[in-house]
Amino acid sequence: MDVPHTKRIVILGKTGAGKSSLANTIFGEKLFMIGDTAISETRECQAETKSVNGRSITLVDTPGFFDTDRPEEELKADIVRCITECSPGPHAVLIVLKVERYTEQEEAVINKIKEYFSEQLFSEEVFKYTTVLFTHGDQLDEGQTIEQYFCNNKAVSDLVKKCGGRCHVIDNKYWNNDQQDEYRSNKFQVEELLKTIDEITEANRGGCYTNEMLQAAEEIIQQEEERIRKSSPNMSEEEIREQAKVSTFKKLMIKLAGIATGALLGALLGVGVSVGVVILALKKVF
Repeated sequence: MDVPHTKRIVILGKTGAGKSSLANTIFGEKLFMIGDTAISETRECQAETKSVNGRSITLVDTPGFFDTDRPEEELKADIVRCITECSPGPHAVLIVLKVERYTEQEEAVINKIKEYFSEQLFSEEVFKYTTVLFTHGDQLDEGQTIEQYFCNNKAVSDLVKKCGGRCHVIDNKYWNNDQQDEYRSNKFQVEELLKTIDEITEANRGGCYTNEMLQAAEEIIQQEEERIRKSSPNMSEEEIREQAKVSTFKKLMIKLAGIATGALLGALLGVGVSVGVVILALKKVF
């Protein structure tokens, strides 16, 4: 039997949105560290691979890239690690928000997301791979769907519309047991999410979202793989890949030290100007 093609899924959102818990819910196993406070427990990107409902999936759990009160300089290593973990690009991107009363802080997060996902700066291509996912689904009123929850919130509605109308809801705490209402069952919701990711992959002919910067990172990883393969012929391909990513991360951290954190995140998300800045820096080195 052929090994199923592994889909890389990047999880984005602010600290406290439930990204790590979501990853554990999808895998049905506690592989990702969860914090009990608003302080991020995801200090760096973590990637895990597992088979879920017959699908091979790699989840890339990221720190709070969209936190409004976190010094951007602290994000640099996290962003570079995310670049190496999801290279040559993700098959799907999940933007994680919470079901909660809409506050000024939430509006600031949405605005920051829109800043990076704006039509003026951001490649529309990535929206073909992106889905909005809400956590804390138990906060929905009885009988309320997630679409009904945000229908009067223009900022969220516009974001979902940009993502092709794709949105899902999960509750990482209360929907794990058997539920009378199928809609309030993580088993049901995870399968619905995976079906959406299947549809995204099919619509994009099995390809992943990529850009020139992500492709350049993949080329560096492949160069490192070839070097390691020659020096350590007894290593497995999986071990070679992991070691190559570690080497690439260290190289990128040194060579991209002069690049602003905002430009790095912009390059990851496909902002044309930012991609150009990072590529120029890489070409000076490699």
